[in-house]
Amino acid sequence: MGTHREKILEVRNLQTHFYTDEGISKAVDGIDFTLHKGETLGLVGESGCGKSITSLSILRLIAAPPGKIAGGEIRFRGDDLLKKTEAEMRLIRGNQISMIFQEPMTSLNPVYSVGEQIAEVFRHHQKLGRKEAWAQAVEMLRIVGIPSPEKRAGQEPFELSGGMRQRVMIAMAMACNPDILIADEPTTALDVTIQAQILDLMKRLQQQFGMGIIMITHDLGVVSETCDRVAVMYAGKIVEMTTAKRLFEQPKHPYTVGLLQSLPRTDRDQEQLNAIPGSVPSPYQMPFGCRFAPRCEHAKHICHTALPELTDLGDEDQVRCWMYTPEWHKQPEQTTKERILA
Repeated sequence: MGTHREKILEVRNLQTHFYTDEGISKAVDGIDFTLHKGETLGLVGESGCGKSITSLSILRLIAAPPGKIAGGEIRFRGDDLLKKTEAEMRLIRGNQISMIFQEPMTSLNPVYSVGEQIAEVFRHHQKLGRKEAWAQAVEMLRIVGIPSPEKRAGQEPFELSGGMRQRVMIAMAMACNPDILIADEPTTALDVTIQAQILDLMKRLQQQFGMGIIMITHDLGVVSETCDRVAVMYAGKIVEMTTAKRLFEQPKHPYTVGLLQSLPRTDRDQEQLNAIPGSVPSPYQMPFGCRFAPRCEHAKHICHTALPELTDLGDEDQVRCWMYTPEWHKQPEQTTKERILA
């Protein structure tokens, strides 16, 4: 796992907004994180919290309009990607920073063979001739564990199973030996056995090539299997940053605790799953104060009136919650009536 501490990506105060008729949606609202060489960082949270928008922002693939990266820095090996031209970004995408998208069927071109689509990456980024590029494509299919790669290379996406298509996506993403692999829910549509194989494959390729991985998922099982560190996102902000081990052993933020409690447990009988009450706020109407306060059983007056900063807890752990600040203890407890009115 991530032993090298060489920073390859630093995201600082990233803000990605969408300007629509309903107003401004601050989908990503000032987030910071660092990725080191050989490390897997998990981005976790419910749908709509800003995970995928973060990854698309890193690659500058936000559709404009209505989207716009409104501020911040994305430093890749020291260079700010937000200052690069579109032509410079095209040389980086798929070459130094690759992405595996959620649904391979929509990301692969239905009319070209999978071999041609992987070969195209080699021709575009490494300027290989047709024959060499094809040979490399077949080799990539072999590396990602596709049986009879020569035969499969000639097939079109619809002829392959979901698990095979996902492997093709990984082969395309890995073709140029990227520094960073962004995996957006890479196993969502797959059954558990294939999911385990895909995660195992990514781990093996990571050890072989030393790349950093950003694993975007709402599945905490995937996090425990693959991640070194985890950033928990809620309503466009990071609310907790910790190691994967500590996330499961001592979650700090009430939202993280809620996510973990909503997991089915095999070690005891459960009549029903615990769910976090309420729903994620609309991006056009964020609550005042802490964004999780309306759903939080611990909320006091300050939680509804002021947004907490990320508090450093030492050991690279951070949490965005008033409970971990001196102000918390000065707050009177809320009555049930006050909570309902809040």
